[in-house]
Amino acid sequence: MNTLHTIAFTVYPYVCLAFFLMGSLARFDRDQYTWKSDSSQLLRAGQLRWGSNLFHGGILFLFFGHLFGQLTPHAVYGLVMTSSQKQLLAVIAGGVAGGLCFIGLTMLLHRRLFDPRIRLTSHRTDIAILVILWVQLAIGLSTLPSSLRHVGEPTTMLRLAEYLQGIVLLQPNAALVAGIEWHFQLHILLGMTIFLLFPFSRLVHVWSGFGTVAYLFRPYQMVRSRRLNVPARQNLPRRAS
Repeated sequence: MNTLHTIAFTVYPYVCLAFFLMGSLARFDRDQYTWKSDSSQLLRAGQLRWGSNLFHGGILFLFFGHLFGQLTPHAVYGLVMTSSQKQLLAVIAGGVAGGLCFIGLTMLLHRRLFDPRIRLTSHRTDIAILVILWVQLAIGLSTLPSSLRHVGEPTTMLRLAEYLQGIVLLQPNAALVAGIEWHFQLHILLGMTIFLLFPFSRLVHVWSGFGTVAYLFRPYQMVRSRRLNVPARQNLPRRAS
């Protein structure tokens, strides 16, 4: 079990990141026409609009919240808040965003599974990735009661943050996640698995979403008007009436 734990939390993260980066590049190079999210907006448009807005708004908040919340060193955020305050903020903000995201994703999943026309045009990978994301959100929400109980002594949060920072710095330490509650460990492993599956699913369109930010920094396009040489109107003789 110790060996399996070490492989899962030391080797597996880098396998997932390698597939995430190299797989995305390979798909963009070889299958650019699949680099999109298939649209079914003409069917159940109302449910799609509500579900999509709730899901995308919530998932973006959760992504950047995890990114900056877990990877920001304690010495940096310690200038403005304590560890307990940070954990309480994460529980409240993450709980609200996670709940909205969960509702939106449930609406999208229900729409794709129970509408025969949408189900017929859906790829198996579309349904599979939605189910995986739904389970991941459910596990994440299940960690909130434990996180709330540990606000006074946020040892688990600090250990998880140190572990993830070690992954980024190429200094993984699987011992940091040993002994913590099982749903935290499962949440980490399933999150890594999503990175592994990313290039093989419709999630690759996320790259295009982030890529649109580059348009904010593009120089203006110069458009010059071209004057057409229109011949002067000739005075033709009129026929006598």
